[in-house]
Amino acid sequence: MNLNKIKTTAIFLLVSVTFSAWAENTSQITHIYIASDSTAADHTLNDDYWENRHPVTGWAQKLEPLVNGENLKALAPLIDAEKVQVINRARGGRSTRTFFEEGRWRRVYRDLNPGDLVLIQFGHNDAAVEKTERYVTPEGYREYLRLFIAQTRERGAYPILMTPVARNYPWEDGKLINNHGEYTIAVKEIALETGTPWIDLLARSKAFFTDKGKDYTSANYFMNLPAGEFPAYPDGQDDNTHFQPEGAEEVAKLVYRGLVDIAQTH
Repeated sequence: MNLNKIKTTAIFLLVSVTFSAWAENTSQITHIYIASDSTAADHTLNDDYWENRHPVTGWAQKLEPLVNGENLKALAPLIDAEKVQVINRARGGRSTRTFFEEGRWRRVYRDLNPGDLVLIQFGHNDAAVEKTERYVTPEGYREYLRLFIAQTRERGAYPILMTPVARNYPWEDGKLINNHGEYTIAVKEIALETGTPWIDLLARSKAFFTDKGKDYTSANYFMNLPAGEFPAYPDGQDDNTHFQPEGAEEVAKLVYRGLVDIAQTH
């Protein structure tokens, strides 16, 4: 065998071994894609995060550690892999419609592999009647959910619907009340209609925050900040939609428990 043939054979073997190792490695990873809004988004991706946004945190930023290690065992057979990677495509201010129109859903669809999961949580911006650039009627909301479900399944992946996480209002008689109206009902209806597993994150988060109480929830979980504590908010902040890190962590735990419940009936 001449030198050129030896080199060619060596290169072929190297490429084959490298590809085999890559294929084996990727087959052991399941991706969880997040299609959602600012309640789930990774806010650190904004260039001005530390100067103008910190400490706001989306719940999906806290999810990956919760679905790996010993916790991963409880997700079988829903997830059959050695590792889970959370791909957070959530973006602030997006409704189902704008998430689709801006091409964000197309990028999720393009990147999906068989066995991946897609967590779909919208509703906060869909219901914003006064913001026409975001607003989606309840029926339009249903149609986009149907589309996301069908296209996820086209790729051999698994859609999971979620009702929108609770805001920190209104409170009545010591209990947090639902303020997402028909959009919550729509999630349940579409889940039943399409046979799609779903997590009632609204109910879970309402119950959790109610148990902790309004004062503790407001001060520790939501972005209600005293003046002078964070450089981004020198005058303080009153925000009962978005989460501080502790709130995001607790909501991520609720999502994980929802996934465990689905896995047990999968």
